[in-house]
Amino acid sequence: MKLFFSILLIFVINTLHSQNIQSPSKNIELQFSVSNDGKPTYSISFKGKNIVKQSTLGMQLKEMPALESGFSIINTETKSVNEPWKPVLGEVAVIQNIYNQITYFLDQIETGRKMNVIFKIYDEGVAFRYEFPRQEKLNYFIISDEKTQFNLTGNHKTFWIPGDFDSQEYVYNETKISEIDNSKLDMNNGIALKSIKDNYRIQSPLMMKSTDGIYINIFEAAVVNYPIMHLNVLPNEFQFTSILVPNAIGNKAYLQTPAFSPWRTIMISDDARDIVASKMILNLNEPCKIEDTSFIKPMKYIGIWWEMHVGKATWDYTGSQTASTAQNKDLKPAVKHGATTENTKRYIDFAAKHGFDGVLVEGWNVGWEDWFGYGKEYVFDFITPYPDFNIQEIADYAKSKGIKMIMHHETSGSVANYERHLDRALNLMEKYGYPAAKSGYVGKIIPRGEYHDGQTMVNHYNFVAQRFADYKMMINSHESSRPTGYSRTYPNYLAAEAARGNEFNAWSNGNPPMHETILPFTRLLGGPMDYTPGIFEIKMSVYDSSKKEQVHTTLAKQLALFVTMYSPLQMAADLPENYEKYPDAFQFIKDVAVDWQDSKYLEAEPGDYITVARKEKNGERWFLGAITDENARKTEIKLDFLSPNKKYKATIYQDSKTADWKNNPISYEIKTIEVSNKSILKLNLKNGGGTAVSFEMK
Repeated sequence: MKLFFSILLIFVINTLHSQNIQSPSKNIELQFSVSNDGKPTYSISFKGKNIVKQSTLGMQLKEMPALESGFSIINTETKSVNEPWKPVLGEVAVIQNIYNQITYFLDQIETGRKMNVIFKIYDEGVAFRYEFPRQEKLNYFIISDEKTQFNLTGNHKTFWIPGDFDSQEYVYNETKISEIDNSKLDMNNGIALKSIKDNYRIQSPLMMKSTDGIYINIFEAAVVNYPIMHLNVLPNEFQFTSILVPNAIGNKAYLQTPAFSPWRTIMISDDARDIVASKMILNLNEPCKIEDTSFIKPMKYIGIWWEMHVGKATWDYTGSQTASTAQNKDLKPAVKHGATTENTKRYIDFAAKHGFDGVLVEGWNVGWEDWFGYGKEYVFDFITPYPDFNIQEIADYAKSKGIKMIMHHETSGSVANYERHLDRALNLMEKYGYPAAKSGYVGKIIPRGEYHDGQTMVNHYNFVAQRFADYKMMINSHESSRPTGYSRTYPNYLAAEAARGNEFNAWSNGNPPMHETILPFTRLLGGPMDYTPGIFEIKMSVYDSSKKEQVHTTLAKQLALFVTMYSPLQMAADLPENYEKYPDAFQFIKDVAVDWQDSKYLEAEPGDYITVARKEKNGERWFLGAITDENARKTEIKLDFLSPNKKYKATIYQDSKTADWKNNPISYEIKTIEVSNKSILKLNLKNGGGTAVSFEMK
């Protein structure tokens, strides 16, 4: 009788308080309710079409009753928000943050525990998170599973990568939901890190397109003190369920009330440009916590890095560690150490001559002989240079040339060792005038059993950004978890890799031509990516005639990537001598800005093409980048984004008539024409190609 009364009470209360809420444009509608047995559920519609059908919400706790049923809605709270803000660095000078919000205050009747669900409804999608308010009956707790469902309404086309808890460095698969299956993939495509045990586990962000032209993206925002969310798929039911990355003993998250989960996001639009242009992920993060941001500067840099990937130099002093030997221990290259004083000065001279901001040097510090694949916990101390790298002499020389040096911190996955040495490493950077560092997390994580995407590592990446901010320094992480907008809170977290970057083209099967057309719809939604574009010598046979590897683009597309792949930290990744071979094409890299006051996504289709125009932050120049997949493409672009009643000189860097990413990748043409905001620009992109354009007001 007591159970019957409880269920009846839940039904009555939930009927009274359940309500729908719309986005500001009224195109998106959220429906939330609690079922007869007290299970929280939601559904989402777009322009009257059901996008997410009824899906359950909830948490499973370790050694405690689950937070997934027996709830009643005890109250609701709504508000509308319009809070524009200015990013320190970004794609636009001002970001609009406009949404309607509703909070459902839930009470689990049998246990007396409270859990709230907060929804924010934007014009481009819906975000929600779990809130655990301070309460006596739920203080310290361990999450063993999160049971967030995303039940979709059709067999959508998807762009997905396997749910590896240690790496995002995979080629994207384009399949129907019903065809998602990791067991059919080649998992040896240059990947050293694998933790795939579930054939139906994939990563978010997950980009989809329905048969009736609706674009849907499932992701998350503001991952703080929480593991990364992956997705388990029931392919034939079109159902996705959240999977949290575990720690070494299988627990997912340790929390103490009051606490929040990250935001779970579903972006929805019938125009693909709305997805790539969305700032929803950034908006869902906390505002900047750095009081004085004057030290945070955009940077265009070169570095001693690519020559190790192509086998021309080594990271280590003894001449054994190139990217190829790291992948294949049987290879023994007879090449010299790259990070020497003499070679670094050569890069500094080149950077100064061509107007770059900084020079990165990898392989400068002792430890590279033993770092890869051995699980060494104390390989690097981050302060001891090799004998042939005179850090004082280089610092003085760079300063005399007006160049900033970028430090490199490869942790080899030993995060405890890095944290132990971090302040000494930052003191060294401060002593020699380094404003920024690139960190790396290659290898299995130490402490052993932890994953790159677990709660411990998420806290580590965020802690490093905070500690760098204390020293007024900037950080760029590689092999970290993928960003979820934390660069709003700590904008000194300039960029991250956290996806399959350009480097894979040097020593593996490489990145297919469609790869760069997908990343803006996935990885880049969470923050800037250090993709390292600008490779001019496309075929690796130029370094060794036996090599068959190559970059899967044309040279013109490599230029366009400086615009389509947003980052305030852009590396011109090729060797100085290769840029000197093609000085006319190199001019675009010298000219292109890396910080913007406005960005216009002119065309976009995931897996096929993207065209972006951007206006530099403190000037009147515009730059345009257009890229395509393996298929050639002709298009016409209206230049109505240019200022009215003004004339511009447009310098167009395009594929030649015979260009082809595989057979003739370096063939390009440069032409100059006069245009205005009434002009239409005709673009002819070849297979795997692109076009880059600079617009200078006359």
